[in-house]
Amino acid sequence: MTPQDFRKEKDSLGEIQVPASALFGVQTQRAVENFPITGLRPWRAFIWSIAAVKRAAALVNFELGLFNDREVDGKHFTAKQLSEAIVQAAAEVMDGKWDNEFVVEPFQAGAGTSHNMNANEVIANRATQILGGELGKYYVHPNDHVNMAQSTNDVIPTSIRLGALWRLDELLNSLKNLQAALEVKAHEFDGVVKSGRTHLQDAVPVRLGQEFGAYAKSVARDAERIRRSAEGLRRLGIGGTAVGSGLNAHPKYHAGMVKKLSELTGLQLIESDNLFESMQSMADAADFSASLRTLALTLIRIANDFRLLSSGPSTGFDEIRLPAVQPGSSIMPGKVNPVMAEMLDQAMFHVVGCDTTVALAAQAGQLQLNVMMPILAHNLFEMMQVVIGSVDAFTERAVKGVTANREKAEGWLAKNAIIVTALNPVIGYAQGAALVKEAVANNASIRELAMERAKAGALKHRDEERPVTPEEIEAALSDLRKLTEGGIVGGVSGGG
Repeated sequence: MTPQDFRKEKDSLGEIQVPASALFGVQTQRAVENFPITGLRPWRAFIWSIAAVKRAAALVNFELGLFNDREVDGKHFTAKQLSEAIVQAAAEVMDGKWDNEFVVEPFQAGAGTSHNMNANEVIANRATQILGGELGKYYVHPNDHVNMAQSTNDVIPTSIRLGALWRLDELLNSLKNLQAALEVKAHEFDGVVKSGRTHLQDAVPVRLGQEFGAYAKSVARDAERIRRSAEGLRRLGIGGTAVGSGLNAHPKYHAGMVKKLSELTGLQLIESDNLFESMQSMADAADFSASLRTLALTLIRIANDFRLLSSGPSTGFDEIRLPAVQPGSSIMPGKVNPVMAEMLDQAMFHVVGCDTTVALAAQAGQLQLNVMMPILAHNLFEMMQVVIGSVDAFTERAVKGVTANREKAEGWLAKNAIIVTALNPVIGYAQGAALVKEAVANNASIRELAMERAKAGALKHRDEERPVTPEEIEAALSDLRKLTEGGIVGGVSGGG
């Protein structure tokens, strides 16, 4: 690159070269040079949210009369012109026009000063262009104007809250679609009676539809947990400035910012009832992150069930068939794997890891500030992206196309000796256990074996000596679907 490719900018540490065409400035360039760690960039939610704060601040500070006219390079700019230029530039950032100018990666200096200054400089330079100036001339100053009445310490936690809320509906919609797809399958599979399994061993019957209905309900409950925890994010501490005291901010600034941000974003936001707490604590973000972790644990369980239920097909459960979306082996022809469930597992493992980072960052706050906010923000926004992307893919390419293998499911049930449990009210636990032992040893059907013993008069009632009749065995075991509906089967009555 030639010298013409750079411009010189100066900050309190001295002069430094900045790419000539960059909207960012000297402090951003220092951060780029200081933190060449991964090449990662901030998530769109973090860019959008911090720009929303800058846009709202320009409006509120102007309304409070805090902007002054300004003379630069012999040019006169009114307070209104300065404010409007900031508002327009910030709106462009919110719209995604300048995402490539946000170049500071998540592993950066504490608190997020570098991300805040990246936003301040991009908006200041773009506002300067809007006013007819050149990059680096700063007709609009990054600190004095764009960052007016703000500190990194209240801007970054506010941006974290706004960014998470910005994608909340998208996240919940993904979960709603998954829940709906599972409910459709629950209805579709309701007629398939199969063997239940506990401890991965045979258990009493269950309908495949009941399994899928339970998956749907689990997702719904997790969505409600996420919705509930997100309420804490609506409480904003903007206006607390450095430590919560509100130094350098107008007394009406905090309330004005919450109102203005609500208007600009369409989000329901509320004022903090203690700005000092809002500076110190990241507990609301940790709470929201934990709700995503709980969802991840649920989805891992469901994905693993899909893998088990579709295992085989010749040597596994093979009770459901997942869509074949790609070949499963580079060496074994015809092999098809449950790749969407495997993907969901891996995605949710990552979410759990992100939540661990959020938790560690949240507890690392000291005194008036949590300086670990940059990595907390990155992981929180990454969790949301990973959940949305993986859930959408799993819903579309696995759940909606899953089919039931009724023959295999009912075949396994026919071999399940544990259906003897339905005879407990008739013959009692001990005789039932003996029947199971014999059935397993002889690879016999429990129904046929029990009927044979009843005809021979070898089974006695649980609480009396009279023999059990074949009709009583038939009433208890003839319709295995009844065993999935609860209650005492076979019409057994109490009394003596």
